[in-house]
Amino acid sequence: MRLHKNIFFGVIMATITAIGTGSCTDELAVGNSFLDKAAGASVTQDTVFNNPEYTRQFLVAIYSLQYYGLPYQSSSSAPLTVSYWTGKFDALSDCYQLHFPNSTIYKQYYSGTYNANTGGGVYGYLTENVWVLVRRAYLLLENIDRVPDMDDSEKARLCDEARCLIASSYFNMFRNYGGLPIITKTFTGTESSFDVPRASVENTVNFMVGLLDKVITNSNLPWGYTGTDAQTNTGRWTKAGAMALKCQILQFAASPLFNDTKGYYGGSTEAETDSLVWYGGYRAELWTQCKQACADFFAQLKANGIYSLTQPTAKTQEAYRYAYRFGYINQASTEILHSVRVSTSTRDSKYQWAYLNYGKNERFSYTPTQEYIEMFPWNDGSPFDWNETANAGKLNQMFVKGDTVVGSQDLQNRVLTRDPRLYETVRINGVPQTIDWNSGKVSGNIYENWVGGSDAGTQPATETGYFATGYANNKYYAGDIFYTTAHYPQWCAIRLSDIYLTYAEALLQADNDFTGALKYVDEVRARVGLGGLAVCNPDKNLTSNKANLLEEILRERACELGLEDSRYFDLIRYKRSDRFETQTHGLRIYRLKKDTSGKWVRASDKWWNGDKKTDKSDKTAAGFYEPTHFDFEKFELTSGTRVQWSGFDAKWYLQPFPQSEVNKKYGLVQNPGW
Repeated sequence: MRLHKNIFFGVIMATITAIGTGSCTDELAVGNSFLDKAAGASVTQDTVFNNPEYTRQFLVAIYSLQYYGLPYQSSSSAPLTVSYWTGKFDALSDCYQLHFPNSTIYKQYYSGTYNANTGGGVYGYLTENVWVLVRRAYLLLENIDRVPDMDDSEKARLCDEARCLIASSYFNMFRNYGGLPIITKTFTGTESSFDVPRASVENTVNFMVGLLDKVITNSNLPWGYTGTDAQTNTGRWTKAGAMALKCQILQFAASPLFNDTKGYYGGSTEAETDSLVWYGGYRAELWTQCKQACADFFAQLKANGIYSLTQPTAKTQEAYRYAYRFGYINQASTEILHSVRVSTSTRDSKYQWAYLNYGKNERFSYTPTQEYIEMFPWNDGSPFDWNETANAGKLNQMFVKGDTVVGSQDLQNRVLTRDPRLYETVRINGVPQTIDWNSGKVSGNIYENWVGGSDAGTQPATETGYFATGYANNKYYAGDIFYTTAHYPQWCAIRLSDIYLTYAEALLQADNDFTGALKYVDEVRARVGLGGLAVCNPDKNLTSNKANLLEEILRERACELGLEDSRYFDLIRYKRSDRFETQTHGLRIYRLKKDTSGKWVRASDKWWNGDKKTDKSDKTAAGFYEPTHFDFEKFELTSGTRVQWSGFDAKWYLQPFPQSEVNKKYGLVQNPGW
């Protein structure tokens, strides 16, 4: 029998004194800026729950502890996920390589040296304020009845928001660690022992879903906010957000990592025999539960409205791009089911994600891989195939094509030949950089990703910096638009398109419903002008081949939800060691110019910041016209070589608990392999 003493002395005890009778709490926020860090005087617990405004602001402070997925500062304190010294989950997938050598991901994860004694890691058990949030949420739940001059309906709403905050924080931890100790109340700090062992995967899932079911059944939360309410309440948990989160939790629980005929590490470790990291066998009903949760969500969506995918205003590439971009950037977007922000001010340190991306700082060098680029189809929805394109002699048109018109330096009738989401997710060679935020039109200087180009410089040749792979990140970056009121960088915790694709996956897995699955995938594709998935892939038999359709759904998720943590956790939950073992590549692009004999030769000249300026009056000069001829050279990434490329150890499917916590002998069983 395990001992359950001194539970979380490095975790819970650190938060016990955060607020208690006669103790001090965080500073409280004021006014309607409910996502701002609090400002004001320190107060006692009795003061907080004897004043309705202080109670509201106390909930605000809890909101500020949510996970925010865009690293924006230099920090060595919790939460480490906002520090660019750590790194984003996406850089562990096959879609991105982080070329910042001083980050935890580069130094410890790529090398394989990270272990249970190393420290916080990519999502630390002790470093993400999860247990602080959980305790404070329970403080509110336990003390709300004491608050005077607050009606019962508001008390009920605040309590359900607190339940959502607990459930979402648990889910962030669950997908990294599996079964967790289940906390159901606060601790006073005077207990001599605690009985909170690590729970099974099943019990952890039931706990999270139970919190959300209570919220959903209570109906104390609005389905969503509209009008003036949206201006002050966007970012609060809603019934729509709670129902969508339930879909995500059940999707993860039903996936093969936890739901299979054998545990991911062989089945014989203590964590596996105690069902702490899986269900102990395959349960088909888990996919049925996920499918039903999605069906319930869409039934409520039909009944209540408010949320919808942002639609294009015309059938043009620019309109498709604009719709996709505003779907996640605009704080009033109708497709964001829950979002998190860290401030409401403008050019302050909390927006370094935008500022340092603008400056192409290496700390934000989340460079897309060639493997990721090739996931995006052509602009009609048909799949991109490198070899087929190369054999047809059309690599020069794999991103952009247009007409070279005598007397005009820039391409005329420019066409972006690929999925519009590619250009919103990645900075692509030959694409104009300037965006008109009223019309959505693009113009101005093109991105020069070639070796020696105005943007990439020598970075692709040396595999360093922001363009190390020949590509640069464009997601969650939109220039100065991020410094205007409606578009401060927000983390889209749950987007409607994600739930469309989650439902498609659940329909396929639960019922082999190919027609239903394709319907919801095609809804997402249609928003950016792509044809139906089955029609565009006739050789894959997507109306009958389950494995092929599932692979397409996962690929579609990668294209739709780039840099939103989706791809990494999709590979984790499907135990895709094959993708983790895949050596990823970059693409070196070389500009071609005609020499004096008329032969095309490689050149490392800049264009808009180079010979476009010097040759602008000489229409016969080699640099007058926009470059359209290139050599392309795939290359293996070697900066940040990943140990997993030589063989994937299944222990990496889940993170290790800090060994110091395991050694306290309160029942925190270590994850397999660590």
